[in-house]
Amino acid sequence: MRRPVAYVAATGRGVPAHVMTNHDFAAIGIETSHDWIVERSGIHERHIARDGETTCSMATDAAREAMRRAGVEARELDAIVLSTATPDRLLPSTAVDVQASLGAKRAAAFDLSAACSGWLYGLTVAEGMIMSGVAETILVVGAEKMSAIVDWTDRATCVLFGDGAGAAIVKRSKGGKGILSAFMRSDGELAELLYRPGGGASVPFEEAMLTDRSHFVKMAGREVFKHAVRSMAEAADRALDSAKLTGTDIDLMIPHQANVRIIEATAKHASVPMDKVFVNVDRYGNTSSASIPIALDEAIEQGRVHEGSTVLLVAFGAGFTWASMVVRF
Repeated sequence: MRRPVAYVAATGRGVPAHVMTNHDFAAIGIETSHDWIVERSGIHERHIARDGETTCSMATDAAREAMRRAGVEARELDAIVLSTATPDRLLPSTAVDVQASLGAKRAAAFDLSAACSGWLYGLTVAEGMIMSGVAETILVVGAEKMSAIVDWTDRATCVLFGDGAGAAIVKRSKGGKGILSAFMRSDGELAELLYRPGGGASVPFEEAMLTDRSHFVKMAGREVFKHAVRSMAEAADRALDSAKLTGTDIDLMIPHQANVRIIEATAKHASVPMDKVFVNVDRYGNTSSASIPIALDEAIEQGRVHEGSTVLLVAFGAGFTWASMVVRF
């Protein structure tokens, strides 16, 4: 395939107004401290949804902003690809709820589940749809209400996550800008290092689940950290190699915002200095599949990504999944 086929025409983000700082955990009885959280993750605060704020509402806010900036009307959308690990309901998809909210009556709409790597998976799917001629204008969204699936009695996990959504309008490439390379991998043998044991079709919801809290996220932190560093390093290598570039050719790296130490290790491996790495995990925490599009939108807003910029995107998530992409703006 000759790239670029598709490019990111515009981005947008939608995050709850309510901000929860590390100091606020004491008020809900969590024995932790600001310094303990920062030392292990780099997180200072995160946005948390209030009543009435849903995965769909955040996704819709992000989508509308991306559409406004791209000059795209709802009737022009051919498809909506939405990545989430926190759908508002199990049937139908959150994507069709977003479609209804936007009034995008002619768009195909579906959810994609690849956890924190999901938005990059979604961009790759969108690129394929454009290449095949199925669609010309696609909305790709990463949206998460992680506060709904974390155990607020478990300090090892609840301090790490936040809520929010990021979106992009993807169109057929023109003028040489767009996706230069993409890479995706997964390893299901490692699934139980980061997962939700109950609540699916194999272990349906029942009263006992509310007691043992098995419907919440469970994570083996040290093992996840080790595999995240290794997998994101591989993903960075593969995307750069495929684009025939090196770390020195990259204007900005935007990694999944899960942990500042993982980000630093990935940047070092890719030979990208930290002054060319976008970091906002301190203000958002881990928003899963929303983290890269939120960060990309902020980077564009701050002028760190502009016309002509070459950007490396790289992610790792539950599954395990990992993915990367080099994009020229």
